[in-house]
Amino acid sequence: MKLRVNNVEFAYNSTPVLESISMELDRSEMLGIVGPNGAGKSTLIRCVDRILTARGGTILLDENDISKMTRMEIARRMGYVPQTTTRVFPATVFDTVLMGRRPHLGWKSSEEDVDKVLEILELLGIMEFAMRDFNEISGGQQQKVLIARALAQEADILLLDEPTSNLDIRHQLEVMDIMKGIVRKKGISAIVAIHDLNLASRYTDRLLMMNGGRIFAAGDPESVLTVENIRRAYGVEALVKSDGERPYIIPVRPV
Repeated sequence: MKLRVNNVEFAYNSTPVLESISMELDRSEMLGIVGPNGAGKSTLIRCVDRILTARGGTILLDENDISKMTRMEIARRMGYVPQTTTRVFPATVFDTVLMGRRPHLGWKSSEEDVDKVLEILELLGIMEFAMRDFNEISGGQQQKVLIARALAQEADILLLDEPTSNLDIRHQLEVMDIMKGIVRKKGISAIVAIHDLNLASRYTDRLLMMNGGRIFAAGDPESVLTVENIRRAYGVEALVKSDGERPYIIPVRPV
């Protein structure tokens, strides 16, 4: 499934947040979005999922304008993982992940739906929490559950807004390994807004670096994560090294 964003703009009241954003996402691609706080990363992802309505431009899924699609049609094609959740109603981890099957459900869940949920819980290493209340598990565990719910949708495109923000280093690597593997194995695509430049470099195929609501740089990690781009976008002096395949960044000081 092809995603195309053409000259998208968005503003909160009269404050511009996104200005003339254009990008494409190909099948089996993991696209990273990086940039400082307030750059517009999360807003762009929410516009793509139509949680927010763009004030200008178009967003096309296989040439279909998402503004003319129903929420259920969008949910069958795109799965969204927020940074945090405001869920206050009691629900088990299993039931929370099962909600991801809703775009495919009839009046009730089938044995196939249950098997799919169990498979995903096992994949993400959270089977032991299946019958726990979602509100009673840790923030990092909740983040894995939200990822599991999006995977249960079996969408062609995953939209992940800081999916590793509540995870320790080991679980960050585990989750990103899982996401990269799913993209490759199932031939789906993913957009990942992420703060950690080293994770972005290691796991993404292409990067968009945003700053001030615009695309500041775009390309493969090596061409985007340069000393000059990091200095200008983040106001940080950094060392950019290479492990032979991908660059890695060592922040030095603010400038």
